[in-house]
Amino acid sequence: MKKALLAMNPYAGTRQGVRYLSDVIAIFNRADYEVLAYMTSGQGDAQRYVEAKAGEVDLVVCAGGDGTFNEAVSGILTSKTDVPLGYIPCGSTNDFATSLGLSTNILKAAQEIVEGTPVRYDMGLFGSRHFSYVASFGAFTRASYATPQNVKNALGHMAYILGGISELSQIRKEKIRIELEDRIIEDEFLFGAVSNSTSMGGILTLDPKQVDMRDGKFELLLVRAPKNLTEIGECLQALQTQKYNCAMITFLSTDILTVNANPDMPWTLDGEREDGHARVEIRNLHHAVQLVKKG
Repeated sequence: MKKALLAMNPYAGTRQGVRYLSDVIAIFNRADYEVLAYMTSGQGDAQRYVEAKAGEVDLVVCAGGDGTFNEAVSGILTSKTDVPLGYIPCGSTNDFATSLGLSTNILKAAQEIVEGTPVRYDMGLFGSRHFSYVASFGAFTRASYATPQNVKNALGHMAYILGGISELSQIRKEKIRIELEDRIIEDEFLFGAVSNSTSMGGILTLDPKQVDMRDGKFELLLVRAPKNLTEIGECLQALQTQKYNCAMITFLSTDILTVNANPDMPWTLDGEREDGHARVEIRNLHHAVQLVKKG
């Protein structure tokens, strides 16, 4: 009999995951998996558990939101195993799952894991910390980690929208210097994201035709501070139409970059807060993780 490690965040989203725990385990049992289940109780639990047990199992399954998935990925990578990872998305936004086209129906997602096959996807390394789909700074990024969980549970996606709106009064320009292999970009920005996803924080989306989560590249999106109402309108239109051809926006692909910024400027990695860095390297880890998908 094969072994599966299930790391579940029982507080994710509207707590649907834990309600279906016995049904999820039964699905894996019927597929000839012995399931070792672990319920997380705080930040870092999933990573520590996966890192400790990944070498003993044939499959790791993560059930939770983007933050829990981030920890499961980190646990696999730090354990230096190459065990396949299945994802049952049951968070408030599930950006990464949306980009992958994974089902948000918990039982269907579990069934698709046992019927699926491993596919290699890129991950990211922010300094010494892993991330699965986005490292961002500036406007609206705080909403993902500052919105209370009970509000996320009650409002779901809308909680992020409202949280982003509430940040408008706190938006400030950040002086950033970005070193790429072929150029240097230096300016004041309202927002920046190093992304491997079509959805960020449930607020901003990228054109799926321009995002390949397996090509060894990130999409770098930078939004400069508009100087007048005309520029604000142009910027909003460019973001809404996903045609980034205005002077306030820089959009390009890269596999590695170094960011120099105010060390007091916080970042968000996969919806979780990351302290500021005066200088940090962000690197694409090409085909770093085997993610089990159906179809």
